[in-house]
Amino acid sequence: MQVNGTNAAGATATGTGTSQKAALGKVAQQFEAVFLRQMIGAMRSASLAEGIGDSSATQQFRDMADARTADAMASKGAMGIAELLLKQFGDRVSDAPAADAATGATSA
Repeated sequence: MQVNGTNAAGATATGTGTSQKAALGKVAQQFEAVFLRQMIGAMRSASLAEGIGDSSATQQFRDMADARTADAMASKGAMGIAELLLKQFGDRVSDAPAADAATGATSA
């Protein structure tokens, strides 16, 4: 989500010509990925038994695979969370390039 040229992670929007709506779409997709990672992690922690080959290495690789799965699901819009965020916040941002909006916000 863009607020005064800064996204939700606190980084200033880079890339000239990127509209605020495009930046909002990217951040909404990233939010959906984080949500899916948390959901997949919660499902993994709910397992009732540990496997024979479980170790810290297999756990680390499983976590990396889960993160990639969550990113892939978010990029396809599997859950629709990003779409809902765009519907909710899309009217609050303009189509002006993010860099110009950040300059205007700091000079105003």
